[in-house]
Amino acid sequence: MRLYFEQRLFSWLDSYDIYDEQGRAVFTVEGKLSWGHCLHILDAAGNHIATLQEKVFSLLPRFELYIGEQYVGCISKEFTLFRPSFTIDCNDWSVDGEWLEWDYEIRSASRGLIATLSKKPFRLTDAYVMDVNNPDDALGVLMVALAIDAEKCSRN
Repeated sequence: MRLYFEQRLFSWLDSYDIYDEQGRAVFTVEGKLSWGHCLHILDAAGNHIATLQEKVFSLLPRFELYIGEQYVGCISKEFTLFRPSFTIDCNDWSVDGEWLEWDYEIRSASRGLIATLSKKPFRLTDAYVMDVNNPDDALGVLMVALAIDAEKCSRN
């Protein structure tokens, strides 16, 4: 399953549209005014299905994950020198990027490669291509992509 993740050009808060290969909207992400990044994920029908909330007072970037209103886990950036790395405490996924921070692999200790995430260069807004091996993992992969993008935005 291939998904296209693109930030909206004219929005006050972080807003993204996520499309499938046929150009249909699969998810919409709306930023909410808060201390740190707070992103609400909506399905194609406009129903709120998940939230990504940045923990502001932590040494390294951390993002809490909510499915509906229920807390399910956290994505944390690891301290590394040359390659970005993230861990996710609600499953056995880990995320490793290359040194330019354009390409990432999401892996599971038990299932192998979950997805790849590639940033499209030379765009006015942030845009990514997400190749997800199992469609059931699409929401989780989207949350990882949002956390990576929010961490890069906060750093820059």
